[in-house]
Amino acid sequence: MEPYSNSGSPSQDYLASSPPSELDTPSTALSSFIDDGDHLFDLPPLDGHFILVVGGLGYIGSHTSLELLKAGYNIVIVDNLSNSYRSVFERLETLAGQYYQLRCQRLPLMKFHEADYRDKAVMKSILDEYVELPNEHSRELDDGHRASRIDGVIHFAAYKSIQESIQQPLKYYANNVAGLVELCSVLSCYDIKTLIFSSSATVYGSIANSGVPLREEYCVHQPTSFIDCDGNAKTVLPGCTGLTNPYGRTKWMCEAILADLALSDLEWTIVALRYFNPVGCDESGILGEDPRGTPTNLMPIVVRVLTGLSPVLHVFGTDYSTPDGTAIRDFIHVTDLARGHVAALVAASDNRIKRGFRTYNLGSGKGNSVLEVVATMESASGTKIPIHTVKRREGDVGICVAVPTKAERELDWKTEKSIESSCMDICNALKVAKLETIHLG
Repeated sequence: MEPYSNSGSPSQDYLASSPPSELDTPSTALSSFIDDGDHLFDLPPLDGHFILVVGGLGYIGSHTSLELLKAGYNIVIVDNLSNSYRSVFERLETLAGQYYQLRCQRLPLMKFHEADYRDKAVMKSILDEYVELPNEHSRELDDGHRASRIDGVIHFAAYKSIQESIQQPLKYYANNVAGLVELCSVLSCYDIKTLIFSSSATVYGSIANSGVPLREEYCVHQPTSFIDCDGNAKTVLPGCTGLTNPYGRTKWMCEAILADLALSDLEWTIVALRYFNPVGCDESGILGEDPRGTPTNLMPIVVRVLTGLSPVLHVFGTDYSTPDGTAIRDFIHVTDLARGHVAALVAASDNRIKRGFRTYNLGSGKGNSVLEVVATMESASGTKIPIHTVKRREGDVGICVAVPTKAERELDWKTEKSIESSCMDICNALKVAKLETIHLG
């Protein structure tokens, strides 16, 4: 029985039980950029340590994989290709190879396993490949097994469409929630207890409609005291307020599970990063957002209109309590977001943040309306984008903007790119794609 294949995802109970397919091609990446006689690079040691990136070929996962490579980490990617493509791995090789060639430095190891992260047997077979090699320095666990060479895990393997979650809630609970439980169970067996979790601003639910920027303390999993923006002391009890869709509920449930896990086992360091609205792509134009199926978030739909794949952009809701009536979101460049994951991993590994469970907003702290984003994209592309206004979508909120100061203070991270640069990078990616099409043609 095969793991997830390029043709799409299997049924929920039809999981792989045979060894996953694997790509391990650091030497290919090197040979693409240097001659055999040119020794600009030294291969990384085969017994090096790794970061496991689950869902690492998707939009955010691939950009984070690239930033991890640039930061010098060896990476292991596990992805079932249900919403991504194997060719993304090759693009990562290309970009990482170029980056290290310019610096005359060795390229970190890159490995890819096509597998469903929910399959415990397959995940164990993968993790068995990354135990410490036997030598005098090998560390054994209490059960006699050798310790893992995987130092941390970044988890991107959740389904993420709000509209699909409303239509197919069981699919979301099975993958996002049950899958997380199985993953943590497997990681515990290998004493891998540093986890960066892909959460979402949707956990704030209807609080987003209050019109105030969102602080991490507005959604907590243990009683929390803080000083609000008016200088008043407040205590918040665990729970959530007005979650509007199953996707958001899965993210809140996952956070609650992880908080309970960290409380029960003090060796865990778990960081939940609450994304706001990722946009843009790598500035090279080689790596971007290319989901399977029809996208439901704003920028890929705008791109479909620009490229003629869709005739018009539907703007959902013009009666929100915002200056132009359209929804306001905190848009964050995906490269900034990816670097936020690296910052969280570094902070966790260096013990700059306390062990246990912690949450951080990853956003710019600035909001832009749908119409403002459309106007910015029109300016960047030089093309008019036809729009058609329709009623609000079920599950959407009017305003969702971050207070990102906690991440800046504790993770030493903040956004650097603007909505304008996001649109320019997308336009560059469209030009690169057009040139690739011409070249292939």
